[in-house]
Amino acid sequence: MNSEYEDDKPHASNASSKEGRGGDALPKLTAREKYVLFESIFNTLPIGIAVHDDQGRLVLANDTAANINGLAQTPSSDSNNAAMNDKKEQRTFDTSHRSLHVLDRQLRLSTLVDTTERKQFESELTRRAYFDELTGLANRALLQKKIEETLQSKEANGRFALAFFDLDNFKHINDFYNHAIGDALLVALARRISNCIRASDTLARISGDEFVLIVDPADDDQKIRAFINGILDHLKRPFYIEDHEIFTSASIGVSIYPDHGTSYETLRRNADSAMYQAKHSSKGNAAIYDPGMGRDIANRMELEQRLRVAIRDRHFRCAFQPKVDIQSQQVIGLEALIRWCDDAGVISPPGDFIGLAVELGLIDAITHLVLAESIKAMDKIDDAFGRDVTISINIAAKQACEIEFMNPFVQSLKDTGRPERFILEVTEDAFVAAGQFQTRIMPILRDAGVRVSIDDFGTGYSSLSVLADIAVDEVKIDRSFITAIHQRPRNQSILKAIESLGHALGITVIAEGVETFEELAFLQAATRIRYVQGYYFAKPFFIENERQSASAGVELRPAESSRTAPNVRTRSSSRASRW
Repeated sequence: MNSEYEDDKPHASNASSKEGRGGDALPKLTAREKYVLFESIFNTLPIGIAVHDDQGRLVLANDTAANINGLAQTPSSDSNNAAMNDKKEQRTFDTSHRSLHVLDRQLRLSTLVDTTERKQFESELTRRAYFDELTGLANRALLQKKIEETLQSKEANGRFALAFFDLDNFKHINDFYNHAIGDALLVALARRISNCIRASDTLARISGDEFVLIVDPADDDQKIRAFINGILDHLKRPFYIEDHEIFTSASIGVSIYPDHGTSYETLRRNADSAMYQAKHSSKGNAAIYDPGMGRDIANRMELEQRLRVAIRDRHFRCAFQPKVDIQSQQVIGLEALIRWCDDAGVISPPGDFIGLAVELGLIDAITHLVLAESIKAMDKIDDAFGRDVTISINIAAKQACEIEFMNPFVQSLKDTGRPERFILEVTEDAFVAAGQFQTRIMPILRDAGVRVSIDDFGTGYSSLSVLADIAVDEVKIDRSFITAIHQRPRNQSILKAIESLGHALGITVIAEGVETFEELAFLQAATRIRYVQGYYFAKPFFIENERQSASAGVELRPAESSRTAPNVRTRSSSRASRW
């Protein structure tokens, strides 16, 4: 350092600095001390600083620059803010350069800042903003950005397709196994779809079990259909997750630019419409959008609004279908089945609206309506069939596992003073899913005296072992096993196995959907099944009006007479919708 730095004539800026706190005078530094202080600060700066001459030779560098490979050797670029990667330590630096003219020499001053942590933070923010946390796929925001870019590139010509994927029955998989298995399935499914697509295509996950695929280019409709069907076939193969073999499928809706829209919102809406069409027509299928689907969506929206109004205004009635003892011809019970009666007098069976009610979260309200109607009908049921006839009410598996729903529901049964007359019919999913039904709900029902029936047995996930593991009062064999039973040897064997196990465990066995004399004759001759339900004996009827009941093929008997099955038997091929 030159001694000229020691200036006996203090600068204005230094005058005030000569006094410290409390008026203490600061010590005056010698040129040597100033040099040492400067060198110490220069070498401990976190920023790398180096000076090179006009030949690229190093003139001066601090310790930070000397420790960074490359900077202290030669200036790397003429442009400022150039990025420099230290591959050895995987760190990132930003460099800048400026020219200096000092002591008649042309010099280059270079500075370098370690931006590794900032870059990593920015990269993490970008990942979270644009990529799905679970699968690593593009998320909704990146998908929309990618589609907007694709739309701009296709303005002159070219076509691409937007395919919406929705996993079928994913909620059942979550309930049957657990959410960790469900997440692992989504990851495996994303990986499998990714292996089917091209480098030019883009796959994104936009919500729980919904994926979107940009198929680009997509010049031929037949090739698009074949491509999507190929993905569907791959998804139908089993997934092996934590020692579980899981089968699933997806429903896919496709819209094509520019045929079905020239904006992201239009293409999204039309692909979504096509996906719902595929799901409702046949799960595990694909559909390409056509204008008629838009009308279907409009009709569905109208139905949704009408259903909400009907629930609000209580435009529902309960029909009742008998359970019959085929030995004594007596009615032993009635199953309550909901009917929607609109202002025009049209009566809709539950198959027309229950699925939508479940989807919209309205099923609880409908189930409470069934309960209220059943309780209101108890006096007329007593007058017609006697006070010993049971009343069965259907409960969805999801409802049966929810303590918040079941507690007030059971209390309403207890409030009748005759809770033992009621049987709750639940599907076998409630027993095998990872829910609370067996551990928390069953004790509540037992304490109240309410009985439990497994409805549609044989159609769900369970096996005969379920009957041995749970304490139910009744099992209803699904009508798919009863239809033409006299002509189906395999079904006969299954039926007899269920009957034998039920008899050994003291469980009442009921055959659902008996519609023909031949089916009834087989049950009487070849099995010990004593109780049946079906159109052969009676259609569901409205008990509050005896004329309506008679028109439904049911002859109501006074209370003092024996509980007798209806005299008129209907050989209709139609089947009563459940609920």
